[in-house]
Amino acid sequence: MKLLIVEDEPNVVSVLKRGLSQEGFELSVAPDGFIALEMVAAHSFSLIILDIMLPGINGLDLCKQIKKNHPQTPIIMLTALSSTENIVTGLDNGADDYLVKPFKIAELSARIRTLLRRYDGFQQADELITIGDLQINISAKTVSRAQQEITLTATEYRLLQFFAKNKNKTLSRIDILENVWDIDFNMGTNVVDVYVNYLRKKIDKGFSTNLIHTVVGLGYLLKEKSM
Repeated sequence: MKLLIVEDEPNVVSVLKRGLSQEGFELSVAPDGFIALEMVAAHSFSLIILDIMLPGINGLDLCKQIKKNHPQTPIIMLTALSSTENIVTGLDNGADDYLVKPFKIAELSARIRTLLRRYDGFQQADELITIGDLQINISAKTVSRAQQEITLTATEYRLLQFFAKNKNKTLSRIDILENVWDIDFNMGTNVVDVYVNYLRKKIDKGFSTNLIHTVVGLGYLLKEKSM
């Protein structure tokens, strides 16, 4: 497990590195908020330990930015600010846990393990989406139906993933345009219909049950049973 420590006090960094290394964690250190953002963008971390009072970007703003782009990365705030208001503010800005200095390595390690177990469960649950005999592996970005691999273009994959994450829900053309293409199309365009047709040919053609359905006058939905 690779952890990022965002801390500008050398003594605290030394204690953390010594104690957590003995627990088997691989550790990286960022001495300020700007360097932390660069490291998070360039590397994948299992968990982040974050001080609030940092040079560059304070820990609250940094936590909010990291969670916006990496919502599945757990964050523990480790700080000398111990009031209830400080703790509530930290949690409201996206922190998963809050530990006040001075701290015991054993307690920090226990909290780290608890969060890693919790997020590992989330990631395993979210990694594979199944609708009938259709499987979408979000991490690998692969699709199969009835154990047959299906090759999709990047746009087709984004469209299918959006359908799958909203399965059994009717999606209007506007919903699809805004979430799959992320731009404001001229509503006279038939791009959604064209790509739904492309997707149907790959997902439904040759199979006994159709998964992509048209809801007349409303849009489309992905559903296991025929309507």
